[in-house]
Amino acid sequence: MTETSSALHHQLDQLSGPLRELLSKSNYTPPESDNVSIKSLLESLLKRTVSDSNPEIAEHDDIRARIRDFSLCCALLSSSASSTSAHISWVPKKLSTAADLAFRGLSEAVYRSSEWEQSKKIGQFGIDLSSVVEEKRLVIELMPEVLPLIKDKIKESSIDVLDDTDEISAASARTPVAYAIVAAYQLRWFVTQVEYPHLGKLCASLIPCGLTALDHWSPEVKGQGMISFIHVSRNVNAAEIGGYVDVILDACCHNIVSSDEIWQLAVEMSVLLVTSFQRSNPRSPWFERMINEMLGHLERHPRDKERRIAWLNVIEPLFYSVGLVLLAHFRRLFPLFLLWVHADDDETVVLVLKRIHTVVQLTWIRNSPYVERLVDELAVTYKEAAVRTAREEIRMHIHQIMILLQQCKGLQFEAAWENYKDDPNLGALGQSTSKANDATVAQ
Repeated sequence: MTETSSALHHQLDQLSGPLRELLSKSNYTPPESDNVSIKSLLESLLKRTVSDSNPEIAEHDDIRARIRDFSLCCALLSSSASSTSAHISWVPKKLSTAADLAFRGLSEAVYRSSEWEQSKKIGQFGIDLSSVVEEKRLVIELMPEVLPLIKDKIKESSIDVLDDTDEISAASARTPVAYAIVAAYQLRWFVTQVEYPHLGKLCASLIPCGLTALDHWSPEVKGQGMISFIHVSRNVNAAEIGGYVDVILDACCHNIVSSDEIWQLAVEMSVLLVTSFQRSNPRSPWFERMINEMLGHLERHPRDKERRIAWLNVIEPLFYSVGLVLLAHFRRLFPLFLLWVHADDDETVVLVLKRIHTVVQLTWIRNSPYVERLVDELAVTYKEAAVRTAREEIRMHIHQIMILLQQCKGLQFEAAWENYKDDPNLGALGQSTSKANDATVAQ
C-alpha cells in the first residue's frame, strides 16, 4: 500500500466517522410499502476500510471504489435537503449539511494527493479540469463511473416491455422501487453539480442514464430525471447531444401525459428541450407533436387549475419559437384560452391574458374566425374584473390586447367592438381603444 493511498483511506475514515455517527442517531421509519432500509444502504456506503488489519487491500482500485461509494452517500444525503420524498426526507438538515462539507473535504484531500490519477475516461472526453474548483472536479471525474451504476440500479425495477408479466407489481417484486428512487436522486445531484461547458462532454454517460429514469414507471423516478434534463437543457447545446436529440424529444412527448404530480416538470422539460434543439426550425414535426400532446392533455382536464397554470407559466418560449405556425393550432388553442379568461382564480386570468397577447403579437391572428369571439370574451372579462383582487392588472392586459387587435385587424375589430362602444361598464376600455385609433389615423 502506498503512503498516499493510506493517507486517503485515513482521510475517508476521518470524514466518514461524523457522518456515520449522525446517521446512527437519526430517526428512521421506513414507509410501510418498503421492504428495504435506506438508512442501512447509506451505512453500507460509509463502510470502514479494513486497511489497518490487511494493508494489501488499499490498492488504487480500492481507494477509487471507496471514494465512489462515499460520494454516492453524500449525493443522497445532500439531496434530502430539497426533497419531500418519504425515502429521504427523514434525513436531518444537520446531516445533509455535514455531507456537503464532507464531500468538499474529500475533494480537497484527493487533489492534494500526489498519486491521485485523473480518470482516463475524462481524458478521453477532452475535459480540461485545471480551471474547475476541486469539489466540481471530483464530481466530473466520478460521473463516467457512477452514472452507469445509477442507470443499472434504476433499470432493475423498470418494466420490461418484452416481458409477458408487464406489470408494475412484477417489476417491484424483482427489485424494490425504493432503490430506483434513491438512484434517481443521486443522478439529479451529480448532474446538477456540473454546468456549461463541461456537462456537454459527459453526455455519453449522462443521457442514457437520464433516459432510463424518464422511462421508469415511478413518478418519483421520472421527476428526478426531468429535473436532470431541465438542467441539461440550460447547460448543453444541441451539437453536444448529437444523435440523442430525437430519442430525448420522443421521451418528452411520452411523458407529457404522465402523473399529475410531475406535470409541471414534464412541460417545463419538454418546452426547454424542444426550443433548445429545434430553435431554427419552427416547422419541426417535434413542435407539432409536442403542442398536440400538451393541448390534448389540457383538453381532457380543462378545469384543472394546477395543470393550466403550470402550462401557461412555461409555454411562452415555445410560442416564440414556432411563430406563425401557431395559426395551425388556433382551433384547439383558443377554446382553452376563452374558457380560462373566466377562471375563478386571478392567477390563471392574468397568465392567459399574457399568453393571448403573445399569440396575437406573433400571428396577428390571420384568417381566423376568433377575432369577434375574442373581443366578446375580453369585454366580459373586463367587466368581471370589477370584483377581482387583481382588477387593475387584468384590465391593463385587456387594454393591451384590444389595442393590438385594433392595430392588426382594423375594420374587423371595429365591427366587433361596435356592440360595446356605448357600454357604460367599458368606458375606460372604450376610451383607450379610441385614443389608439386616433393615434393610428394621425400616423
